[in-house]
Amino acid sequence: MWRIWQTFNPQRILSALAVFLFTLAILIHFILLSTSRYNWLDGAEPAKPTAALTVSGSASA
Repeated sequence: MWRIWQTFNPQRILSALAVFLFTLAILIHFILLSTSRYNWLDGAEPAKPTAALTVSGSASA
């Protein structure tokens, strides 16, 4: 493992990794913001009323 770090500059590798991860995070956030379900800036859509379930009669065993 130490031979790998002798061939590559650790500062350049870690800087490139940080830039890549930051770019990936920004890309994922913009993709989520472009959807209507996961866009947290516009606020959540109001919940649609659900149909009420009524059970009539009695259950006999």
